[in-house]
Amino acid sequence: MPTETALSGTDLRLGYGGGTVIDGACITLTPGMVTALVGPNGSGKSTLLRALARLHKPEAGAVRLGDGTPAADLPARDFARQVTLLAQSRPTPTGVRVRDVVGYGRHPYRGRWRAADPGGEPAIARAMELTGVAAMADRAVDELSGGELQRVWLATCLAQDTGVLLLDEPTTFLDLRYQVELLELVRDLADQHQVAVGVVLHDLNQAAEIADRVVLVHAGRVRADGTPAEALTEDLLTQAYGIRIEVTTDPRTGTVRTRPVGRHTRNAHATT
Repeated sequence: MPTETALSGTDLRLGYGGGTVIDGACITLTPGMVTALVGPNGSGKSTLLRALARLHKPEAGAVRLGDGTPAADLPARDFARQVTLLAQSRPTPTGVRVRDVVGYGRHPYRGRWRAADPGGEPAIARAMELTGVAAMADRAVDELSGGELQRVWLATCLAQDTGVLLLDEPTTFLDLRYQVELLELVRDLADQHQVAVGVVLHDLNQAAEIADRVVLVHAGRVRADGTPAEALTEDLLTQAYGIRIEVTTDPRTGTVRTRPVGRHTRNAHATT
């Protein structure tokens, strides 16, 4: 199990307009590992991810790269060669080809006036192939479905070729097949390329499937940080989500499985 650090946040306090959203949060992303951030809406998990991406300035605490360098001290271009973020939403350009949008990910490697980027074309081609968008390279992105566009934006992040990949709810707009394929790709990036991945997920079972570590965020604080079995317990999840959540372990795979129990769920269970 790798132990080195790629990116970390220590004692982070984050807020908006004088109100605190995250307080005292610590999180570490490690090469070759997937860390999933989970928690109810409004818990602060996306704000925490944005702070790691240097898009939300901490009121206290610090974000540091693996060598201890404060992220805030790096020029934007240097930081972008090490960390990339797939945000929840991005403006869709009009009349721009998929290939060119994916090429936006090469911005940290181009000098002024779009100077030559020798590694650009191979990186763009690889990113499109990995995400399954190579066949639509010459289509305009504003003609794509939401799921297709999401994969194009992921390809843009991969073309950036960083050691840290941050993903904020990346399965949004994707149907079941592409959700599975995207999460498998994320797992491959960690396992085969030693990328440090931090991903915000709503689906607890997806988090249990893909993640080496799970960070449970509730009411602005990190309530658990450990393996899926350590962080996704019935007591912790029930308290965080305000609904009883049953947790079992798949006897075949050993994977944690969660099941929210609502009024109709209980009734259905009682009749079986």
